[in-house]
Amino acid sequence: MRPADRRNEKGRTQVVDSMDPVESVAPVAPARSSDAWQRARRVLEEARVDPGRLARVRPLSGGTYNAVEELLLTDGSRYVLKVAPAPTAPALRYESRLLLSEAEFYRGAAEAGVPAPHVVDVGEEAAVGHMLMTACPGETWDDSPTEVEQADLRAELGRQVARLHRVTGPGFGYPSGALGPLAPDWCTAFTAMTDAILADARRYRAWLPRPADEVARTLRIAFPALDEVTTACLVHFDLWPGNILVDRPAAGEEPRIGGLIDGERMFWGDPLADFVSLALLGDIEKDEAFLAGYREAGGRAEFDAPARLRLALYRAYLYLIMLTETVPRAVDAGQEQWVQERVAPELVAALDEIEDSAC
Repeated sequence: MRPADRRNEKGRTQVVDSMDPVESVAPVAPARSSDAWQRARRVLEEARVDPGRLARVRPLSGGTYNAVEELLLTDGSRYVLKVAPAPTAPALRYESRLLLSEAEFYRGAAEAGVPAPHVVDVGEEAAVGHMLMTACPGETWDDSPTEVEQADLRAELGRQVARLHRVTGPGFGYPSGALGPLAPDWCTAFTAMTDAILADARRYRAWLPRPADEVARTLRIAFPALDEVTTACLVHFDLWPGNILVDRPAAGEEPRIGGLIDGERMFWGDPLADFVSLALLGDIEKDEAFLAGYREAGGRAEFDAPARLRLALYRAYLYLIMLTETVPRAVDAGQEQWVQERVAPELVAALDEIEDSAC
């Protein structure tokens, strides 16, 4: 949830699909440590993949919560292993058992026919969760595609997100159960979500541009608008460019979306909520190519007064997370300054929009 930080960490590291033909490699020493090597072997064995085929363990940068490693096998196939932090590590309340939510997202993406990793195994060792999944082709989305290619990719993304939003769940909220069981209605679920992040802000004494109690009172003004949402849809909620892989299969070929990754923040809720990270710190209504693709694939994107009010709620929720998580993540001074200068004003703008609706 730290775009500036995560973009620098990820850079342009290529991730190759585990099914792509890759030159076979001989076993080499693990890139990280013997502990990582032995853990990778145990996870592969648990997933019924021959651990003797493990050739390399390579840490991948970019994650801000789970540790991420690439496992390269001797036949050239590749997997990605995510390992959760220890249960005692500082975290936000909704982050408990995040890997279960991520696995749920990938299952939903497979149902929708949207490119994403395939879950190979989800398990736990010494009370620490892990997930093994296939890798996707491509690199994190950057400015290298031409203007025309960028527009085509945004339209393709719109079609994919519309397909995701056709996947529905058994209730509202986080499937991990981090905040309790799924709720029967969206207002109940979202109230629990905002209560949890504000409780985290108080517990960690995170800096907010307005007092937490004042923020809570403002958010409640718009809660009646949530009653319009009656179907629990699959929401990724972290679809900024760093979590979208763009693949150019061969020189001269058009780029395509290789996969939507890092689905650990997903929840069952209002599909409109995905528009916040898709236009992070911006306005989704200005993304004409995305909206054209979204509507073409049957997605509903109407921005009437109730919809705008709900969008303001979801912006406020995301920006509260981004401000609060700086404490348990122990970010550096530069990242903290970026969040306060860029994210805090957007939170204030969302709260002002909610307050203005009551006038």
